[in-house]
Amino acid sequence: MGQGSERNHGAIDGGKVKQGLRLPVGGVAVLYLLVCLVPLGLAILRPAAPTVTWEIAAAGLGLVGLAAMAVQFVTSGRFEVISGRLGIDRVMAFHKTAAWWVLLALVLHPLAYVVPTYQADPALAQERLVAYLALPQYRTGVIALVALALLVLGSALRNRLPLPYEAWRGAHVILAVVAVGGGLHHAVTAGRFSVAGALHGYWWAIGAAVAAVMLTLYGWRWARLRARPWRLASVEQRADRMWELDIQPAEGTPPLGYRAGQFVWITEGRRRFPLFDHPFSIADSPTRPGLSLIIKEAGDFTDWIGDLAPGTPMGIDGPYGHFTMEDHGDDAVLLIAGGVGIAPIMGLLRDLRARGHDRPVRLAYAVGAVQNLACMDEIAAAEADLDLRPLLLSETEAPGFAGEVGRLDRARLTAMLEGLDPQRTVAMICGPGPMVTAVADQLIDLGLPMDRVMYERFDYSEGASRLDIRMKRRFWLLGGGLLLGLAGFIAALG
Repeated sequence: MGQGSERNHGAIDGGKVKQGLRLPVGGVAVLYLLVCLVPLGLAILRPAAPTVTWEIAAAGLGLVGLAAMAVQFVTSGRFEVISGRLGIDRVMAFHKTAAWWVLLALVLHPLAYVVPTYQADPALAQERLVAYLALPQYRTGVIALVALALLVLGSALRNRLPLPYEAWRGAHVILAVVAVGGGLHHAVTAGRFSVAGALHGYWWAIGAAVAAVMLTLYGWRWARLRARPWRLASVEQRADRMWELDIQPAEGTPPLGYRAGQFVWITEGRRRFPLFDHPFSIADSPTRPGLSLIIKEAGDFTDWIGDLAPGTPMGIDGPYGHFTMEDHGDDAVLLIAGGVGIAPIMGLLRDLRARGHDRPVRLAYAVGAVQNLACMDEIAAAEADLDLRPLLLSETEAPGFAGEVGRLDRARLTAMLEGLDPQRTVAMICGPGPMVTAVADQLIDLGLPMDRVMYERFDYSEGASRLDIRMKRRFWLLGGGLLLGLAGFIAALG
């Protein structure tokens, strides 16, 4: 799917990919609430001197905020056990949303402590707040809060910062480690409920889990990249500034078990370290050895993708993603691509062709200019093997172009669905955010059930389609669960 600094677009047994453990969506939600709310339960069990309601609320905000901040390390999209049934787009959208919850909770944490004092003596409350920020015993907590604020704001403003992607990403990792490390140290040394007892042990367990995650992401994955090298077999230009890379496993490297439509993180040459990897959709069928990627020059790493020489060592980490035809093998298929969104769509089309899919396939491929169309010969050849009707769209005219000029509007989508049962049709959409939003909503209006409209974007933005709104509502239900837990904690100790 996406590209550049975002995304561009098991083992195989009998044509099927063996998947590892992937928690159901409801299980992930319950696990999230459990990890974040356990500190409140352990705090209730620990004897503590009576205090005012505001100070109990302040402590609760700190406990929930710290636990939720630690959970952010496993909502990075790199753990299939978490994202396998959700898709990395949704996991990363939640990661961004939850980051703001964490920041708000931990900013309110010291402020809530001084509310009772402020009600009696505002000047004294100001002195008390300054003491919280300046006294040595609270210093690691202050450092953690500053690091967290820089982390969240830096992520929100990333596209405006004059930093290369790799530099931003390195700073992101460092700030995250400082924020969680400082927060855990503050909790076990200065926390009202955390300095001893079961909650003290819980924070040590959380710290060990975060350390294990970091070792997995930047130790074990680095070792795998080195131990299982791949080689660039060829680079071929497919359209204007768009290239297809054929990547094959080196001798001794096992084949990659993936599903059509998934993606991998790649590194190249001497930069085979996880900090330098970039995500790209697989434009291939798992029935073919190796894999291919269709990548468009769009800044950073991608600007010189066409200059890579055959034989270049490549690092492959994956597969990831939920943009697959799993559980929809007997459905009619709408494949809809915008621009370089053709990458995973070509992977799906190639797989349908390789597996002899016998249901109707409709393909819409929209670009800004005709020279951006890729794989035209292959799409035409697929019509001989599939019940395929392609619709090629360009926003601008060009001599000799046999497709249509314009955008993928409701009338064209209605024509694509002609003769198909919307209840037995699955739509796979990949492209820029505005296109994905518009097409997804129109297909739902035309009768496709929400769970049969699947999409990926060029970035991890949350979007504004009805599917996105439903997703956000579920996020806020999780946030409401945290608030209910906090309210119960305050009621139990207040």
